[in-house]
Amino acid sequence: MTFLFWIIAGALIFIALLILIPPLWRTPAHAVIEDDLDQRNIHIARDRLAELKANKASGGISHIQYDEQVAELELALTEDLELAKPVMSQGVQSLGRWLIYLLMAAVPLLSGGLYALLGNFQAIELVNDPAQRAGSDQADAGMPSPEEINQMVAKLADKLKREPNNLEGWMMLGRSYKVMERYQEAVNAYGQAYKLAGEKADVMLPYAEVLALANKGNWTGSPKELVMKVLAKEPEHPTALWFAAMLNAQQGDKKTAVTFLRKLETVLPPDSPDKKQIHEIIVNTEGQTDAPAVEKSTTSESKATASVSVQVSLTDELRAEVNADDTVFIYAQALSGPKMPLAILRKKVSELPLSVSLSDADAMTPAMKLSNFKQIRLLARISKSGNAMPQAGDLIGTDEQVNLIDEKPHKIVINERVK
Repeated sequence: MTFLFWIIAGALIFIALLILIPPLWRTPAHAVIEDDLDQRNIHIARDRLAELKANKASGGISHIQYDEQVAELELALTEDLELAKPVMSQGVQSLGRWLIYLLMAAVPLLSGGLYALLGNFQAIELVNDPAQRAGSDQADAGMPSPEEINQMVAKLADKLKREPNNLEGWMMLGRSYKVMERYQEAVNAYGQAYKLAGEKADVMLPYAEVLALANKGNWTGSPKELVMKVLAKEPEHPTALWFAAMLNAQQGDKKTAVTFLRKLETVLPPDSPDKKQIHEIIVNTEGQTDAPAVEKSTTSESKATASVSVQVSLTDELRAEVNADDTVFIYAQALSGPKMPLAILRKKVSELPLSVSLSDADAMTPAMKLSNFKQIRLLARISKSGNAMPQAGDLIGTDEQVNLIDEKPHKIVINERVK
């Protein structure tokens, strides 16, 4: 392929020279036109001179008048002929011939030098390499690959070793590790940010969250202490109120959880999509808390067993684009409000098609689970990176509206790409 490249490059340079050299080599067309015009002017001047001589001989003009008009004719002819032009034309033609030799040497040298500096002579080979072409398409779409993301995060981590006081850098690194589900590393990054920033809510709350995630969702201990510190300074901080409701619900204190949720409901703007969701959680939680003893026991039992059956399959058209070890996330979401999964399971492409059951036991937090909702959305997503956050290029299928009272299995066909 390298030999083919040089053949193509040489042909293109040769074509460029064919375009540039001939106009410089041949006599310019305007010179031929000017030569014809000069001959015409001379011919006119000769006719005019013959007329003057005849007029003088017939006595129409005196000798003095004849000399004056002949002088004027010579002057006019001199101006028309532009006697200086032949010298200039010769100089221009000489310059053109000299420029030909310069171009014949300079064009190949400059072309080769610039391409060696800026180009890639193996681009022809890359076109025929599917892996490289796929990477190129992904780059053109503006989306970095998982490998590129890992490299960027690694570079950021190395940079922070040299710049340990870079608060924004530690925050960015912590967010990156959280998205990648590398929770312990996220804890270390946010811990460094906490040391630098001190008692700031924007640092303490994400730090508390990754501490809980690293401890399998357990908010007791340090996560709870950080959240309560924020609320002591900022009693109406929305994120702190939400975390406080979750950790109290996790510890079985639903009344306190509802108190925080009610306060959060008043803090949220009227047009917030989360406001309705929070209200539904409050109503469902209060219903469980305030029910009579016998009814409460029955309700709790039914709520605890809330589940939905899901059958997941993948279209034949998309099967060639995935690997057997790619991750399949099967999860439920509320129709409005926070997008946190109400229940989630992780499987492999090799297991498709499959049937699973999502229940409250698969919830990420007690405050957000299936039994708190009447209608939900079901999703199944294939992620090559294994990332729980949707990324462009993931494959997905959905069932947009599911009633939990409907006990029949719900079918999801993975047939679209995440954009």
